[in-house]
Amino acid sequence: AGGPMRAVFEMLGVQDIVAKSMGSSNKYNMVRATFDALKHQMHPKDIAAQRGIKYSTLQARRRDLIGADE
Repeated sequence: AGGPMRAVFEMLGVQDIVAKSMGSSNKYNMVRATFDALKHQMHPKDIAAQRGIKYSTLQARRRDLIGADE
């Protein structure tokens, strides 16, 4: 993340982040969009419920993906 997005994440204490802005490069809009995206984050348990799968299945898939990158 760069510029305005990085400032938001640093303020929140996030140190390791990758983000991409698409569309407007207006600093105000980028900060507003960053907060909007953070506000709409979902807990993995909610995502599993929406997909109709068990939370443990979702965790296993995530572990597999993270392990594949190493």
